[in-house]
Amino acid sequence: MSVNLGSGGSYSRGSGRSGAFARRRSYGAMAEINVTNLVDVMLVLLIIFMISAPLLQSGIEVKLPKSASTAVNPEEDGVIVSIDSKGGIFIGDTWARLENFEDQLKGELQKISSESVFLRADSLVSYGIVVDVISRLKSAGIANLGLITEPLDSRSQRKKNAGKR
Repeated sequence: MSVNLGSGGSYSRGSGRSGAFARRRSYGAMAEINVTNLVDVMLVLLIIFMISAPLLQSGIEVKLPKSASTAVNPEEDGVIVSIDSKGGIFIGDTWARLENFEDQLKGELQKISSESVFLRADSLVSYGIVVDVISRLKSAGIANLGLITEPLDSRSQRKKNAGKR
């Protein structure tokens, strides 16, 4: 490095090596994990799974009727048959025709090796369609049939009980 002092002389400082080659740094392998980035990625994945998990339960939109009955044992496995508001019948997430309903149902029951069927029917569906599906389930030999409903909320339960007094 040279500095011009104005009188024609030069002043030099340093070891005389040029700036680019003055120091060589050697970088070794880093033995640490950057935990901050790892935590950020894990939190994002957790949020994604928390949002998507309820959507994976069933893709059929059904507005269930409300009931004060007790809950079904959640550990039981079975096939879920759904009837949407337009009268469409689904076995699991697959649309089924009434003509081959029993065959599709038996195939699903064999896949999961279960004898239980749970029926989810929209509250706006005609009673006749629900009865038709239940009669087809019984004719297919289903003895264990559960009806899925939503529980009554506590306010409507209190109003119902207050009306009985």
